[in-house]
Amino acid sequence: MASESSFDIVSKLDRQEVDNALNQAAKEIANRFDFRNVDAGIRWSGETIEVQANSEERANAVLDVFQEKLVKRGVSLKAIDAGEPKASGKLYKLTIGLKEGISQEDAKKISKIIRDEGPKGIRAQIQGEELRVSSKKKDDLQSVINLLKGKDLDVALQFTNYR
Repeated sequence: MASESSFDIVSKLDRQEVDNALNQAAKEIANRFDFRNVDAGIRWSGETIEVQANSEERANAVLDVFQEKLVKRGVSLKAIDAGEPKASGKLYKLTIGLKEGISQEDAKKISKIIRDEGPKGIRAQIQGEELRVSSKKKDDLQSVINLLKGKDLDVALQFTNYR
């Protein structure tokens, strides 16, 4: 009797990498000539990240620097949710939320893709904020991973517990 092989699809964020990217961005902003005298900065604000500058363009430039650092550290930009700069007194503030976990509707969308386009004999079960995909053939699981990597989904996906 062949045993079942499986893996989990999750959407987790490496907080340490995000923190490192934020620190690198803050250091670059403090040292760059084009950010002098514009009150530009980036910092943690509870569970979100707050960007501030004296103009909307400078706030977006700080966001670009932060995104560049995230990409260099291997963090998907799909895991952050940046708002629009809003005026707050003399400064413009921009709030960046962090997205973790797969929502129910995204999980249903992913399992539908697996059902419709994946090989036969694959089962996808929604387990809270993650999906467990199982099959008798490991090759089928590899093809599901490749299928999902090729799709443009709104969620940063990682594939864990491959056995």
